[in-house]
Amino acid sequence: MQIVTFKPNYSQAFYDLNMEWLETFFYVEAYDREVLSNPMKYIIEPGGHIFFAVEDDIVLGTVALLKRSETSFELTKMAVRPDARGKQIGQKLLHYCIDFAHDNDFECLFLYSHRTLENAIYIYKKYGFVEIPLEQPNPYERSNIKMEYPLS
Repeated sequence: MQIVTFKPNYSQAFYDLNMEWLETFFYVEAYDREVLSNPMKYIIEPGGHIFFAVEDDIVLGTVALLKRSETSFELTKMAVRPDARGKQIGQKLLHYCIDFAHDNDFECLFLYSHRTLENAIYIYKKYGFVEIPLEQPNPYERSNIKMEYPLS
């Protein structure tokens, strides 16, 4: 398995993996559908990044770093194929993003999640993310926790 950067031919995998995850665990917000339908416009062109875990030309997982300011990025849109879950692909993508943040001198790396995703919260904490106050209004209807990775 290798982690690769966004290529237009991976756009459908990005959409499909995230839609499956959202429909399985939550629901799809209008914002999600808009971003997932056009990752170039909403993530790549404004200076963000999308990474894919690929094995034998099959996309197993994906994650995005959404640019929120010059040095602040939101870790978002992480999804793994159902038949690839439990193989630490999400952890590998998370580790890759943390290393990428360090290598590119990000000042802030944060994420939004939901407390019912206990395994995900556990993994975020394991990798060093800490809970911070969730601003109001909250940008996502389904999130009830915000976490940040201390980069300095």
